[in-house]
Amino acid sequence: MTIRAVVAGVGSALPKRRVDNAELAAQIATTDEWIVERTGIRTRYIAGEGETTATLAAEAAQAALDHAGIAAAQVDLIILATATPDQTFPASATKVQTILGIPDCIAFDVAAVCSGFLYALSVADAMIRSGGANTALVIGAETFSRILDWEDRTTCVLFGDGAGAIVLRAEQDSDRGILATKLHADGRYNDLLYVDGGPSTTGTVGKLRMKGREVFRHAVTNLAAVLGEVLDAAGLTAADVDWVVPHQANARILDATAKKLGLSPDKIIVTVDRHANTSAASVPLAFDVAVKDGRIKRGDLVVLEAMGGGFTWGAAALRY
Repeated sequence: MTIRAVVAGVGSALPKRRVDNAELAAQIATTDEWIVERTGIRTRYIAGEGETTATLAAEAAQAALDHAGIAAAQVDLIILATATPDQTFPASATKVQTILGIPDCIAFDVAAVCSGFLYALSVADAMIRSGGANTALVIGAETFSRILDWEDRTTCVLFGDGAGAIVLRAEQDSDRGILATKLHADGRYNDLLYVDGGPSTTGTVGKLRMKGREVFRHAVTNLAAVLGEVLDAAGLTAADVDWVVPHQANARILDATAKKLGLSPDKIIVTVDRHANTSAASVPLAFDVAVKDGRIKRGDLVVLEAMGGGFTWGAAALRY
């Protein structure tokens, strides 16, 4: 008997305020053409008053539960991937638990920045397969707008806020579900993508700092490699893949990674143009969009991948 973590439902949430490139260009020294040419981004969503990482996460989680037809009371595990929690502690996952009205379950945050959702997914998969959980909410949610330096046009135009969630359920001997995951980290590259603050160093939240050219180079190499690894682990090849749902960092990274793997651009789910980089939220948010618009169908082989600050990176292969 094999227990597998099967995707039962997906959901997402975005702040009310939509900000296009023209609005940014009226505030900082940039243009719509400059942003689109270098990143592919045209719009993003920015959290307003009353909108936090936890509220967006809870909204996405409820949407995923509704899509799955599962009551919140059945959830026994919540893992929230975020680099922008509501508080230093307690975990924002416990705030999601409270909003959803779940009196008791396992709930904690995972911090791996843009790769956070892949890390959270891997942990949930392991807990389900080991019998430690039966129904899990795996969420990626961020309010990156609150750690951006809005005077730095090279970074502030890249990011947005949002949340995405999936419901995983334990099923016996299913041909669907998570087939393999692969995770990596290399802390030597801390200074290429980081936030210049923290409780035990500056006592402040800090602002995001990035050396974009170096990050781009590492991203293409690492993402192509980990996609190959996870396919090997699942006993599959690139020809078996129906869809790739990548971290939505930059359209040029998505194109370069697809070329390196020999994948058709038609198989890559792209939402960076409308959502920008939502860090840990970007993969589940894009996954939800592609399921809801009918591209990803039951039985499709889907590969998820991401790389973020740390560096951390990872991938997962699943049959939806």
